[in-house]
Amino acid sequence: MASLLGTAGFKGIQKPEQAEILIVNTCGFIKPARDESIEELQKLAKKKKKGQILIAAGCLTQRYRELIATQVPGIDGIIGTKRWMDIIDLIQELRKEPNIPKYNIPETATIGSDEHGVLRAAIQGSNAYLKIADGCRRSCSYCAIPVIKGTQVSRPEETILAETQILAQKGIKEVILIAQDTTDYGSDLGKKDGLANLLERMVIQTPQIPWYRILYAYPGVVTNRLIDVMAKYDQILPYLDIPLQHADPIILKKMKRPSNIENVVTMVEKLRTAMPDFAIRTTFIVGFPGETEKEFNTLLNFIKEIKFDHIGAFTYFQEVGTSAFDLGDPVSEEEKTNRLERLMTIQQEISLKKNQTFIGKSIPVIIEGYNDGISVGRSYRDAPEIDGMVFIEDKLEIGEIFPIKITDAFVHDLVGIPSR
Repeated sequence: MASLLGTAGFKGIQKPEQAEILIVNTCGFIKPARDESIEELQKLAKKKKKGQILIAAGCLTQRYRELIATQVPGIDGIIGTKRWMDIIDLIQELRKEPNIPKYNIPETATIGSDEHGVLRAAIQGSNAYLKIADGCRRSCSYCAIPVIKGTQVSRPEETILAETQILAQKGIKEVILIAQDTTDYGSDLGKKDGLANLLERMVIQTPQIPWYRILYAYPGVVTNRLIDVMAKYDQILPYLDIPLQHADPIILKKMKRPSNIENVVTMVEKLRTAMPDFAIRTTFIVGFPGETEKEFNTLLNFIKEIKFDHIGAFTYFQEVGTSAFDLGDPVSEEEKTNRLERLMTIQQEISLKKNQTFIGKSIPVIIEGYNDGISVGRSYRDAPEIDGMVFIEDKLEIGEIFPIKITDAFVHDLVGIPSR
């Protein structure tokens, strides 16, 4: 949307009070995110000046348009996820009839593919998140994303390859592939091993980008072909984000997730055999309906066995419109919090031991900032914003990759000096 606005002659500014148009891109995935989105919209609506236009966009509007219309007096426009590319049309309509609210949420099954030539990449410093598909065809019982975004729509391979070259020309050092399910890329286009083939073409056609990273892989479809491609090319980081959500077969079946945990163990073994320093991030939900102490201990034992590099864990939120809603929410909030704390305590011990194994080793680090004699960066093991950092006792050029000798380790972060 920002790219379309820029092409149409709009300029982004930092202070809301100086804006002609206020656009809040909302999240509708879980209740805390919804509450935050509503709060921000209400805050802007109260301070809205004469002539200003306030638009709510994104997942919350796609799913709960009536909620926004009733809870945010003064809202002018609403646009959902499936037709984000209509943002300029919506603004033009609101300018023609400024006192009449406009809602652009047509009943379409999938996200629109008419992207108007917009670069589908979010650039942050020397890295860029590159969207390869939108929507999801999985049926996880706790998840509202298919309701919000519809089934998967993979972007054309040639478009993605062209965008990768544009990012290279902009000096991007790390391309991070994202989708609701990156490993499902191309299935709707009739492609087999679509992600592996796309990755190989990206690396061959744009070798000047040193790092490619994959997020949001589905556990049942990390194929041998994908593992082989990742192991073959140094530019593809030995890192994968695989949200597993649980490890007990009973709970996984209730979640409508792959429940054969032995297949997961085999997949992890293949990844670590092909790439010995492979880093794995995963996500777990605690307190899902039916999770007793027995099922929770199965999860804890699994974490101890696999020893993940990074874990994100969350308590279960009952979501209207998901198939798990009918299961109720029998686990108390107190028990959910207790289990979350126990899980993260175990993971902190694992993370610390993992990090300590890097002391004395030299690893490549991309530099993202500098302050008071300390440069801050990330290793191949760390995705932006969600994983750890590397602190270097020297001033290094931001945006470049340097070999760093690790001298100390903490639960989440590493400390090092430039390798000489």
